[in-house]
Amino acid sequence: MEIINVLVAAAAAWVFGAVWYMALSKPWLRVSGVAVDETGRPKGGATPLLLSAVAMIVVAGFMRHIFATSGITTVGPGAVSGLGIGLFFIVPWTMINNAYPGRPFLLTVIDGGYAVFGCAIIGAVLTLF
Repeated sequence: MEIINVLVAAAAAWVFGAVWYMALSKPWLRVSGVAVDETGRPKGGATPLLLSAVAMIVVAGFMRHIFATSGITTVGPGAVSGLGIGLFFIVPWTMINNAYPGRPFLLTVIDGGYAVFGCAIIGAVLTLF
């Protein structure tokens, strides 16, 4: 049953990411340096979408492990713990990866926002079932 929780949590965060990046597509494309086609859509086909889905499953799976070993079983602590994982683990790492090649700080804000809220969603969903 836990695999279902992980898959549902990963799907919820992935869907949130689709909404997040659609809403922020213009500034994200401007600061990310992602190549676009003649219609303005990112090149790369489905590969980034598939990799992001796999990544969400990995993140949700390990967050489930962390929650199980920490005794986190309710939505409030799950969401706060997820938020903390995004804010204090993923965002700093993203900032480092963006700072060395000199990418704009706005890229860290956009990608970091997804990490924070996506992990909060995963944390909340994992504790719903």
